[in-house]
Amino acid sequence: MLQPLALPRRYLTAFDPQDLPHHFTDVLVIGGGVAGLRAALGVPGPLRVLVVTKDEVKESNSAYAQGGIAGVLDPGDHFEDHVADTIAAGKGLCDPDVVELVVREAPRRIGELIEWGTIFDQVNGQVALTREGGHSHPRIVHALGDATGRELMRAVIEKARARPNVRIWQNSFTIDLLTHEGRCRGALVWDKHRGPSLIWARATVLATGGAGMLFRETTNPPIATADGHAVAYRAGAELRDMEFMQFHPTVLYIAGSSRHLITEAIRGEGAYLRDRNGHRFMPDYHPAAELAPRDDVSRAIVAQMARTQHPNVYLDLSHLEPAFINERFPGIAALCKGFDLDVTRDLIPVRPGAHYMVGGVTIDDDGRTSLPGLWAAGEVTSSGLHGANRLASNSLLEGLVHGARAAEDIARLLLDSGPHRLEVPPIVSEPSPGANRAPLDLVDIRESLRALMWRSVGITRDARGLSEAADQVDFWCRYALNHVFDGPSGWTSQNMLTVARLMIAAALEREESRGVHTRRDFPQTDPAWARHITLRRPPLQSEVPEAETMALKSNSTRNRIL
Repeated sequence: MLQPLALPRRYLTAFDPQDLPHHFTDVLVIGGGVAGLRAALGVPGPLRVLVVTKDEVKESNSAYAQGGIAGVLDPGDHFEDHVADTIAAGKGLCDPDVVELVVREAPRRIGELIEWGTIFDQVNGQVALTREGGHSHPRIVHALGDATGRELMRAVIEKARARPNVRIWQNSFTIDLLTHEGRCRGALVWDKHRGPSLIWARATVLATGGAGMLFRETTNPPIATADGHAVAYRAGAELRDMEFMQFHPTVLYIAGSSRHLITEAIRGEGAYLRDRNGHRFMPDYHPAAELAPRDDVSRAIVAQMARTQHPNVYLDLSHLEPAFINERFPGIAALCKGFDLDVTRDLIPVRPGAHYMVGGVTIDDDGRTSLPGLWAAGEVTSSGLHGANRLASNSLLEGLVHGARAAEDIARLLLDSGPHRLEVPPIVSEPSPGANRAPLDLVDIRESLRALMWRSVGITRDARGLSEAADQVDFWCRYALNHVFDGPSGWTSQNMLTVARLMIAAALEREESRGVHTRRDFPQTDPAWARHITLRRPPLQSEVPEAETMALKSNSTRNRIL
């Protein structure tokens, strides 16, 4: 059995609190997407909130979401149906209680967005609802046709900026979480204007988003480099289900261009998938055809590409009303027009790409992680909602629900404890013996890693490919993780290597196919594997007194511990 990735040191860079500026806040939120800003907005006025974002606050995975937010708003729909659809997509690993909680909060959270100024598309004065793969009813609210995330984040960012107790630091890279005596105390942050500084917080919320940039083909923006997963692992928090990366079936595939998501809603409105010969192949693979869950559609596309010896398949909208398509999907129509493609009559070349990290930091219903003082929300987490495969348009919903619940839990805790004086604990970080600053070609390391992950840890996997990937990443880690860098490019590369190795370890351990995890050598779903795989880093020598805190314990879910 593979062991968790051993790290050469606790912190990526050396620091001494006496040499750095200090900042103090009640609540530190790391990440400025929908989950992070919803958490910030949920903290009441007497408490101070600082939001730090890796890039500009408008740049997040949330802003790139096209499809919409799932919620039961139609009288003909029912909570029980949304719950059932979510659990069916999750292939046996959803937590039914979490699914029930999130689904029932959906109308309230969507209503909040409307109150805050989000303008959703309407039909006859009512919020328009569409259907996506895996859903039994139309229940997806959307905005600007196919740019829901952009409109939602516009409204949420404006709301956050108007709150007097919320500050936002943009272009601030979180190097590591600060821990002392088994508790999260804040974060070590590098800012291009301020340099490195220490932010001390009574409560910290991790909402850093996903990990799509670990793969060569992805729908994610460049910021999605698994930083939150990595900092949580180094801090000693439990991670879960790291083998489950969801691949979106339809990514625009044109040689020489960057990859662009083609929303699930386009198939929800009736688009067909055809192969190079014009054959509509999805009915051959699944009774729901193009409306099957994402994992089923992605596998079918890969199989059909192999069968036809072609690098992609095609979306066909030519049988739909042109005026409707241009109105419903203006962004996609404009994107394709830039490549001389008319979506109303031309076939759109697509193939799968890494899209959503299902696994992440383990949280409970209130967003609490296994590390005291640390909460988390959104794509960086494993909440129990998605199981082994996320149902379309449940992601923005999850970020809203758990961001709000984390804020409510933090507010109860901090307000009940009364006035509190933050003190600086005696943390001093030193580089490990043998650490060096010799130059490395970081671009080459990252691109080599992304190609390897796509080839060996992609939609289909097997023991041989995963083992070879593990050996290769171990080799890179031995020299790259031992480097001491002084900027985000180096730290990002170290985070990507760390999380890639965890994903490979979990994928090797799960000897079955389930949801988005498909093993060619174990093609069947095994009921014995209806359990989670959890990871936690081994204690470092400097943490021997904390070994009991770091101990891994099995629980009632019969987790397999790596």
